[in-house]
Amino acid sequence: MERDNKSTDATMEFLLLGFSELLCLRVLLFLIFLIVHLVTLAGNVMIFMAVVMEPSRPPMLFFLCQLSVIELCYTLVIVPKALLSLIVVDGSTISFIGCAAQMHLFVALGGAECFLLVAMSYDRYVAICQPLHYFAVMSEGFCLRLAVACCLGGFAVALGLTVAVFRLPFCQSHRINHFFCDVPAVLHLACTQSYTPELPLLVACVLLLLLPFLLILTSYVCIAAALLHVTSSVGRGKAFSTCISHLAITLLHYGCATFTYIRPKSSYSPARDKMVSLVYTNITPLLYPLIYSLRNKEIRGVLRKMLRRK
Repeated sequence: MERDNKSTDATMEFLLLGFSELLCLRVLLFLIFLIVHLVTLAGNVMIFMAVVMEPSRPPMLFFLCQLSVIELCYTLVIVPKALLSLIVVDGSTISFIGCAAQMHLFVALGGAECFLLVAMSYDRYVAICQPLHYFAVMSEGFCLRLAVACCLGGFAVALGLTVAVFRLPFCQSHRINHFFCDVPAVLHLACTQSYTPELPLLVACVLLLLLPFLLILTSYVCIAAALLHVTSSVGRGKAFSTCISHLAITLLHYGCATFTYIRPKSSYSPARDKMVSLVYTNITPLLYPLIYSLRNKEIRGVLRKMLRRK
């Protein structure tokens, strides 16, 4: 295909097709997305406020607060544009710089969440395997450094990936068959037949998905080995119950991300990708506050205190 000579111009625009093939369901989808978005915002804001108002915050609550902030930003980066694509019949336009910014923020926040899940697994490892040294190891300063490192790591990898993607030559068609500037959807517009453009995505997947997942897996192998030495079944169950929420969120996050990004360009399917992205960007952020508010005893206690104050 012929390369568009203006494809690298900052004034170029992309057309997000969104759900243009589902015109008859547009109003219903808009209402569903809007309700899910508002409930997600309310749940994450409630957890954030509850943790901030708590004077004594253990490390896990500190990480949960950061997770809620990431999810808030995550949904605000993606959902408003998705809602707009349901209002506009022929799809919504987004500038070259706007598309790059959206991709960078999306990947950066997702990467920061991957690293944060590693920090949370390390917190569980120290709590179960080294309980006597827990508060010495997981000090407030150390937790703060971990939180900053998670954000900086996610933003650094995302910046490299975004620059690599938007330096590619794009074909004359600037129609993105998606509701936001996702990496596979934008890569699909590149005028290259080789697999070279996918190398930055592969490197990002290794740094943001594979390595963090291996670290989380290592933490839980150590936790399982430690629990085998616990003679009391009650004590073993109580220790493991503190990990269930984190395990559920890890499986949701890494499952969707792995399915979307760790596969060759030739297997790209717009309809399937949009369905998975719907779960990834709308349903999982909604489930996170529910999982933690139902499974985490500390969060339930903090929320009860906040409601009593109200």
